[in-house]
Amino acid sequence: MIRFENSFARLPAWLFTAQDPTPVAAPRLLAVNADLATALGLDPAWLATPDALAVLSGNAVPPGAAPLAQLYGGHQFGHWSGQLGDGRAILLGEVRGSDGHAYDLQLKGSGPTPYSRSGDGRAALGPVLREYLVSEAMAALGVPTTRALAAVLTGEDVWRESGPLPGAILTRVARSHVRVGTFQIHAARGDRAALQALADHVIQRLNPDADGIGGLLDAVVAAQARLIARWMGLGFIHGVMNTDNMSVAGETIDYGPCAFMEGYDPAQVFSAIDRGGRYAYANQPGIALWNLAQLATALIPLMPDPDTAVEDFTIRINRFADLYQTAWVQTFGAKIGLADPGPDDAPLIQRLLDLMAQDRADFTTTFATLGTDPAPLTNTAAFAAWSADWQSRRSPDHTAIMARVNPRIIPRNHRIAEAIAAAEHGDMVPFHTLVAMVTQPFAPLDAARAPFAQPAAADEVVTRTFCGT
Repeated sequence: MIRFENSFARLPAWLFTAQDPTPVAAPRLLAVNADLATALGLDPAWLATPDALAVLSGNAVPPGAAPLAQLYGGHQFGHWSGQLGDGRAILLGEVRGSDGHAYDLQLKGSGPTPYSRSGDGRAALGPVLREYLVSEAMAALGVPTTRALAAVLTGEDVWRESGPLPGAILTRVARSHVRVGTFQIHAARGDRAALQALADHVIQRLNPDADGIGGLLDAVVAAQARLIARWMGLGFIHGVMNTDNMSVAGETIDYGPCAFMEGYDPAQVFSAIDRGGRYAYANQPGIALWNLAQLATALIPLMPDPDTAVEDFTIRINRFADLYQTAWVQTFGAKIGLADPGPDDAPLIQRLLDLMAQDRADFTTTFATLGTDPAPLTNTAAFAAWSADWQSRRSPDHTAIMARVNPRIIPRNHRIAEAIAAAEHGDMVPFHTLVAMVTQPFAPLDAARAPFAQPAAADEVVTRTFCGT
């Protein structure tokens, strides 16, 4: 049994809509995350029971839960979209993890809500399995992220442009589902009372040591700087960094058209809807800063003197650049085996990235084999010059440092596509195999694991990813 509370449900009623999930026809459990269940104080064996399946599918509301759909707005591709909200998700409530923190449990794909904007409120199997795979890989890689507790097949088809697809529900776990856009919608409506209640909730839930609204903003800025640096260090491209997809908890959220880059290209874009490259790999730090500016703007009405607040908040969000650069150097410095990377190491790191860009060298493989392959790049003279400088700077224990931070296996696009295609035909074995691989990203390669470390062959390359809504 899950012991729920729901602090969000105690906020003013206009911040959400209380609503139960919509039941489904014939739920079937596809995957359950036993390790995460244990960390949340849940019994993994119970999660495999019919009673648990009823909860995970939305067919039953457990005691203590207070199901609701959160209201939020957002900028999408730089344009204000007004009211958005949980159009296909229901927050059941919170559970207290073994670390003492409260965690949201949300059913994603649980049916329409007042925020569905004519959508069906459901999720197809493919996007559910993609989010499960990538979010759990990110957790194993040490990146702050929402998590996947379970995936359930609904027994009902959903209709998309490609036709009917198997429906599914993801049970998503997060420190909070509050987004930048959650603040934006109430600021846009001039609802200071809602803004204040929301800010108080976030401070109490996530940042109890924050010194008021300014301290809250500082905490979000710092968390985002660390998060984006981690993304960059893995070649991860979120794909749709709208303000409604930025969590104030500093977690990666909403794995839609996301992807891990193979051939290194700072301008790489995968998302089929990002036609202008707004959310390309190299643009992610700048977009994070832009989103933080929108959060700061939304918080200004809570300050007694708006003019002074604008000046103060501008200073606070502009700290992002230095915080991000420090985190970037630390992230990439460790990737090349530096024990104490600092600002002076940035040119050394950038020279390697420039060489990688010339060859479109595989991002993950290059770092994983650096120092063991004598010439991973075709410009051997330039690499030799770089390597000489690197050897004079790297730490004596560089091999151990690099092994801790450079994954051998990531969820490569073609492997995800294979697992989803098999699952849509009833075969979950490739999915479970891939989960086992990507949740042990730093383990040595053996005969079973080695194929999952290989980049896509020419006929396997995935060039476009889709949000699946």
